[in-house]
Amino acid sequence: MSDDDVAQVAEPTGAAQGGHEPPQRDITDGGPDMVQFLAADGSRVPLDEVNQPYAAYLEELDDDALRGMLRDLILVRRVDAEGFALQRQGELGLWPSLLGQEAAQVGAGRAMRPQDYAFPGYREHGVAWCKGVPPENLLGMFRGVNHGGWDSNENNFHLYTIVIGNQMMHAVGYAMGVQRDGAVATGDPGRDTAVMAFTGDGGTSQGDYNEALVFAAVSNAPVVFYVQNNHWAISEPNDRQFRVPPYRRADGFGFPGVRVDGNDVLASYAVTRAALERARSGQGPTLIEAFTYRMGAHTTSDDPTKYRISAEVDLWRAKDPVDRMKKHLLEQGIVDEGWLADLEAEADELAVRIRTACQTMPDPPHAEMFEHVYAEPHPLVEREAREFADYHAGFED
Repeated sequence: MSDDDVAQVAEPTGAAQGGHEPPQRDITDGGPDMVQFLAADGSRVPLDEVNQPYAAYLEELDDDALRGMLRDLILVRRVDAEGFALQRQGELGLWPSLLGQEAAQVGAGRAMRPQDYAFPGYREHGVAWCKGVPPENLLGMFRGVNHGGWDSNENNFHLYTIVIGNQMMHAVGYAMGVQRDGAVATGDPGRDTAVMAFTGDGGTSQGDYNEALVFAAVSNAPVVFYVQNNHWAISEPNDRQFRVPPYRRADGFGFPGVRVDGNDVLASYAVTRAALERARSGQGPTLIEAFTYRMGAHTTSDDPTKYRISAEVDLWRAKDPVDRMKKHLLEQGIVDEGWLADLEAEADELAVRIRTACQTMPDPPHAEMFEHVYAEPHPLVEREAREFADYHAGFED
């Protein structure tokens, strides 16, 4: 589709509702620098000077690994759909959907080793899945019955961070600690560790994000910054956030930046593998911009029809990441309709499991809010806990 065609498709509803004039170009085109292995129709993209450096990582993937990626994509999408439905039914206070970003997250999550540590924002349900965090724990956080729902060190997946961009500083600090622990560039694949920091395009405007890049660069920290450019920071489009694409901004901090097709799980996996290996071997940070799109609302409290047009969403829907991988594996004969039917049945069972778990989660004891505030006992928190217990005891009669 030409630029003129895109502009014409976008024109009928214009900017009347949301005040955002659609760009006069194809915003689904990531440009010549974007690493891609799967086209929108599921066919393999020929090797060229852009994707060739990452091709070797795909040669290591056997059919089981490829089927596993598709399984992750489909099950993660189902978890997301259940989270959305549960919020609409009053079972969750909020739900931030990842619809459209599954490939960016599953590709990155599958590229990580067990010892690699992830610092998410609040939309990284697919990374959580790949790191072994039960989806029920994610629901518990948004139901408001736990302190985040999981032990960060059990899966090397930090708690969700609601403050935009704040986790980027946490990630760099942890990566600097990894350096000081001597867990970088040892040559031991079971010891060498990298850190991943996830944020969206809106997070790149935050001071914490830019400070994190400074510290990572000057300390040569083993960290990969993973920016999921879904084109909308709540209600602000890219053209109101930055003039230079996120991956190119890495040059100013002194380390590499790469743009990858975030709707292509194979490309997302390969580029992340390369960046993580670079970090683990002591070569320092990398910034990856996963060029993708948020198909749904920012969260369930958001109405995207007020600021973006449906024609834009339709253009991106044609590049759906799950359908893309499904078409590719069907065409290659790696899966068939029977396999897909069995997977859909598994997705139904998963939906029942997490829905039941969500609806039967007990309310936590009131005193639990004072637990895990600090790693060690803290006199102020202990005093407040006693005062609250005394206050609450006054209502028992």
